[in-house]
Amino acid sequence: MIVAIVGVAANGLVLYALVASKQHKKHVLIFNQNVLDLVQCLFWVVQYSVRLSNINLDGTLGYWLCMLLLSDLCSWGAYVGSMINLAAISIERYLKVVHHAWAKVKFHNWMTYSTVAFVWICSPIIAVAVIFSTTALVNGVCFGRSVYKNPVARISGIFYPSMSSSS
Repeated sequence: MIVAIVGVAANGLVLYALVASKQHKKHVLIFNQNVLDLVQCLFWVVQYSVRLSNINLDGTLGYWLCMLLLSDLCSWGAYVGSMINLAAISIERYLKVVHHAWAKVKFHNWMTYSTVAFVWICSPIIAVAVIFSTTALVNGVCFGRSVYKNPVARISGIFYPSMSSSS
């Protein structure tokens, strides 16, 4: 919880500095990265608050709390977006440094803004597909990212390769 709160404060401060210095228009992908990190930290604060509250997970409300918060859907969506955005930053920097002449002529602002849109559209879709297919609420207990259709999917780590749960 402390890490999440410090993350919110630090990312908020960086975003404030980018906006105050008007650098958010010049470094759109860096600004987007900080927004994604801020969103992820905000969802961590909410998630851990819900976990510490020990809410009874019965009925429709329990199902949605399990799917959205206890399974890390919201924060994982921002995490996936962050990974995609970091790849986009790397590609953008590579093109601007290694292929400077080409990038000056062929690289346009609409490409950067469409990348930001792509990140914000695709990352929630990926997170929803993974979480809803691997999470279940059984007898009031939320099993987030631990229910697989078959053992091959579990072993292969297709859905959650970097941080697979152990249950």
